[in-house]
Amino acid sequence: MIPPDTSAAFVAAMEDVLEVYHRPHDPTHPVVCLDETSKQLIAETRSPIPAKPGNPARHDYEYERNGTANLFMLFAPLEGWRHVEVTDRVV
Repeated sequence: MIPPDTSAAFVAAMEDVLEVYHRPHDPTHPVVCLDETSKQLIAETRSPIPAKPGNPARHDYEYERNGTANLFMLFAPLEGWRHVEVTDRVV
């Protein structure tokens, strides 16, 4: 994301990062991308009402919180592989 008050230093640093993706394939120095996120785990507290002719399916907005899960994604675009690791973190 480029901030509204763009600076020359920021743009230069971003160009350095983007240049990494233009490097030629080198199996001894693979380009590996890493990202992480956490997701809230929820459960329905009431059974949904299925759709019927003329009425859409209905789901209650109430839910039960069942902790969170952490997701770690590793991606090596030039190697043609990716890996996702999911870990529990119950709160």
